[in-house]
Amino acid sequence: MSSPTQKRSPPTTGLLLPYLPLHPFSQISPLSSRSSVQALLKTLLDPLTPFFSPLKARIRIPGSTAVRFDQTASEVEGICRPLWGLACLLAGGGEYANKQLWIEGIKNGVDPEGKEFWGYPRDNDQRMVEMCPLGFALAVVPGIWEGIGEKGRRDLEMWLGNSINEKNMPNTNWLWFRVFANLGLKKNGGKFSQERLDADIEHLETFYRGDGWSNDGPEGIHQMDYYSSSFAIHFLQLLYANLAGKDDPARAAEFKKRAQLVALDLAHYYDPQGRSIPFGRSVGYRFAMVSFWGALAYADVDLPAPLTWGMVKGIVLRHLRWWQTQNDMWSSSGTLTLGYSYPNMYMAENYNSPGSPYWACLAFICLAVPETHPFWTSKEEDHWSVIPRVKALKQPGHIMSNLGGHCMLLSSGQACSYPMKGTHAKYGAFAYSSAYAYSVPPGLFTLEQYALASQLGLSDDGGEYWKTRRLSTSALEERDGSPVLVSLWKPFVDVHIKTYLLPPKEETPNWHLRVHHIFAAGREVMTADGAFAICSEREEDGRLLGLYDPSKEGTEEGTQPKLMGNYDLLTPEAWASGRKGAFAVSKKAGAVGIRALEDGLLGKEIRMANLVNADPNSNLVESRTTIPTLQGTIKKGEKVWYVSAIYAKPPPPPPGKGARKDLDGWERLPEVPKWLREEISRSSGSGSKL
Repeated sequence: MSSPTQKRSPPTTGLLLPYLPLHPFSQISPLSSRSSVQALLKTLLDPLTPFFSPLKARIRIPGSTAVRFDQTASEVEGICRPLWGLACLLAGGGEYANKQLWIEGIKNGVDPEGKEFWGYPRDNDQRMVEMCPLGFALAVVPGIWEGIGEKGRRDLEMWLGNSINEKNMPNTNWLWFRVFANLGLKKNGGKFSQERLDADIEHLETFYRGDGWSNDGPEGIHQMDYYSSSFAIHFLQLLYANLAGKDDPARAAEFKKRAQLVALDLAHYYDPQGRSIPFGRSVGYRFAMVSFWGALAYADVDLPAPLTWGMVKGIVLRHLRWWQTQNDMWSSSGTLTLGYSYPNMYMAENYNSPGSPYWACLAFICLAVPETHPFWTSKEEDHWSVIPRVKALKQPGHIMSNLGGHCMLLSSGQACSYPMKGTHAKYGAFAYSSAYAYSVPPGLFTLEQYALASQLGLSDDGGEYWKTRRLSTSALEERDGSPVLVSLWKPFVDVHIKTYLLPPKEETPNWHLRVHHIFAAGREVMTADGAFAICSEREEDGRLLGLYDPSKEGTEEGTQPKLMGNYDLLTPEAWASGRKGAFAVSKKAGAVGIRALEDGLLGKEIRMANLVNADPNSNLVESRTTIPTLQGTIKKGEKVWYVSAIYAKPPPPPPGKGARKDLDGWERLPEVPKWLREEISRSSGSGSKL
């Protein structure tokens, strides 16, 4: 096998990315072997070198944005989070020329008399989070403990152990960070608290809900995002199983068992092209979304049938390769930025500092796996050849689908337990896709700023301010052998909505159904039901998509009806009937659209279709997007059924051959199932049928 291209020497002045050349991260090819993944990690570490502080205790990563905690803690993030990758590299027998910078930095950072002392943590302090990668690094790289000297070891015991064990911590996955602080000290014979370590794990056990799934918090909170798997809980359970298995065999066995159970669910979140489904908060940690799979190998879990190590390896490497295609996620200095596929502060959390994205280094846990492990020796395989295309997941409240060219989840019932920017978009949307990422609101005035991709918005002030689903009660049901998500929610105290989410069918794989029964008991409301957001730029010149020309199907891109600017929305050609619907076709991204199917029940059309020209930088992947949308008005006291069919057809994976047929399913509308037609008929009292 050929070795990855690139020779490297430690940079002294930093990387500068001009107009055209790719970041070294994207130049590692082929990305298929352990050595190539080692080289990939080094392209993340190398650009950090110029940004170390004089005593090496901090890294001030480019980007002067503030965060909810202090600047020192932000720079502690900068040095500690890359340790996830560096520690895995060294633990697996790899080398890194600048590893001494981190050892020197740790020594000076924990020195309470030093000029670059990190500071002892207070209650609920961000420093507690960074103790986790430091504790892990101590546990797997003995050279760190040895390299900081006797005084450094005493200082580290005080900073890492004694300073955290009596502090209050959030009642979330954070408790695992204190476990690893103590575990790192324990592994080196340092002063630690076994009592605190055991108590924290016992409390974390109360988050377990069954079927392998843990909630990110106590009872009363339903939050099962990537923190439940790759960002924290499952990932750290598996690391614990490896590192503490001899001392705590019962827990280690239980954590491995849970990983076996949940693996068959989590496999549905990664598509054949390597993309994961962006869902929930902190997705700016990027390729950390795949770290669970490397942790399976690190803990040497017996894989549940029908998964194989070749499939696990394929999930990890395809994912990393996809990120190699995202060329806009870097600063001009070569460091990761806040954002997803490009720098984006709108989607960032208030706890995201410029150093936060390096939590992505969790993905390199696979480098701590021996080269003789079947994870590395197996040939890559596609897991989608052996798992179902549609699966209902009870614990997270998701219906997973891999029909129509992308992986999608339908979601109901989840919410973040505390105020979060864009929380309705991150948890409350109806559908999330690996091909069409979710959008967040850049502002809070008119639909263009709310960017309601895969959401239903309601306005009681003529369309200036909009409310969407944030909190809901949800039930996962089965109707005629197919899963259905049913949720109840209230955007206003006197507006009641029942929403049904139905996954695609084999016969109409590009469509899923979204049905709302709305009772506007106390006020008149405008409504806007959005499809997925899609790139709104023409391939040839980057200008706004024009009107679609059906005579050029296969080569044409455009919209129906016409996509207008934000100042001429009343132009007649910007609107179509709800039944005709709205769609957008992009050579880069395929086609998305939405159509109203309720007219057959009511005998008249009650909604119109248009293209919302979403504000720039609202979407995670595409910086310029449009959202096909159905709009209507419900009078005070009126009860209405909306039946929305949502279309999505991504382009085929490269190399695509022949003419594209992005709209070949647009006229094959999905069937509204009999049970739903009967329910609509009964509640409306009309006896009409769709």
